[in-house]
Amino acid sequence: MENRIYKMAKNFEKRFPATVSWRIKQHADLANKLINNDEEILYAFACQKDPNSLNIFSTFIFVLTDKRIVLAQKRLLYGYFYYSITPDMFNDLTLRMGLIWGKAIIDTVKEQVYLSNLSKGALEELETVLTKYMMQKKRQLETGNEKGDEGIKNMEREIKEISKSGEK
Repeated sequence: MENRIYKMAKNFEKRFPATVSWRIKQHADLANKLINNDEEILYAFACQKDPNSLNIFSTFIFVLTDKRIVLAQKRLLYGYFYYSITPDMFNDLTLRMGLIWGKAIIDTVKEQVYLSNLSKGALEELETVLTKYMMQKKRQLETGNEKGDEGIKNMEREIKEISKSGEK
């Protein structure tokens, strides 16, 4: 079975080679198992999930689906870490640019999720993708339209296109 998450993450790595990530295949395989069959994968990339930019051994795979955000890490010897962020838990997105790498901070109801060691060029694309997604999903929650409308379908198509060829 083809692993679309791995292909998307490798495509992201090719577009933004300064992003630090390790063992992408193993993390992508785990995320692929954790994604439900009724979810559509919109965007995926690998990054460090740690507030400290000096820690380069905390690679997670970030997957944006039509229903939620999934963060997964396959441990080296046994087990894994898994986080799921649903649109109703998402509060805010903060981007920080450092000298070498950037950092995206997703503020949820419970905690802040730090995505660090991102290539400088990737921050603008991540801001576009995550902001479009969350604004549309929040609007969907407010209106109670669970099935979605044409605006959501267009947004999902745009995110898939950005995942393939980058932001234009």
